[in-house]
Amino acid sequence: MKKRVGILISGRGSNMMSLVAAARDPAYPAEIVAVISNRPDAPGLDWAKAQGIPAVAIDHKAYPTRAAFEAQMQTVLTQHRCDLVACCGFLRLMTADFVNLWHDRMLNIHPALLPSYKGLHTHERALADGVRIAGCTVHVVRAEMDAGPIIGQAAVAVLDGDTPDSLAARVLAAEHQLYPHALALFASGRATVTGGSIHIETAATAAPSVALTLFSPPV
Repeated sequence: MKKRVGILISGRGSNMMSLVAAARDPAYPAEIVAVISNRPDAPGLDWAKAQGIPAVAIDHKAYPTRAAFEAQMQTVLTQHRCDLVACCGFLRLMTADFVNLWHDRMLNIHPALLPSYKGLHTHERALADGVRIAGCTVHVVRAEMDAGPIIGQAAVAVLDGDTPDSLAARVLAAEHQLYPHALALFASGRATVTGGSIHIETAATAAPSVALTLFSPPV
């Protein structure tokens, strides 16, 4: 049975779009059943509605506490019987209580090769440090920011003359391939959390599903 996925966004939601596109494949092990944004003006809401996906704005500014805002998110996720949550550019730190409600059931994508460059301005910091390899990471969410068991990573070369914008564009393209791959592993049960890290069931006869340097076995 397909896992029911709720997506959290704050803006355009380009990673949301990549997950929705992947989920159109009848063989994909997850379906996108709801989209929630903490910003009512997020363009991704209108896009999701146009795809026939329930899309709900929950303005965090309308709630007196972070816990009250998260309680409303939980209500919506419960209404749509979500099994998993996928954060796609969701720009709100979540309380430990909310994260624990979704322990081992919430994923996030971060535009760096964790554990390096947690937080914001990842590309500026990477370029300032002179690294030659950048990339992105899909991980299981923990209460600590940008921490948790890593499901997969994609590596992107840093080119001479790169700016934060040019590097960000290439990393984003990698994100759009990595996230559907990682969600498929997790939703299918092939990637599981074991002892604080990810165990991935390998399939020797499977072929890679994405043209990336992926630090996880192919689907």
